[in-house]
Amino acid sequence: MASEQNRWLSAEEIAQHLGVSIDTIYRWIAGRGMPAHKVGRLWKFKTDEVDKWVKAGGASADSSKEDVGKDSKK
Repeated sequence: MASEQNRWLSAEEIAQHLGVSIDTIYRWIAGRGMPAHKVGRLWKFKTDEVDKWVKAGGASADSSKEDVGKDSKK
């Protein structure tokens, strides 16, 4: 039997695990290489893969330039 730690999580569940919005999850998949697996139309995640990615700096603000100047009103 698969342990709770080893099961596949949905985008909603991984967003809750990380404390971010689901929109952030989809941006991270597209722009920062967040580890995710497409199963049909759904994205699925392994907690250990995502946790390693976060610890390696994948979710840090300086890992991508997509947010630079986002709030600028010049």
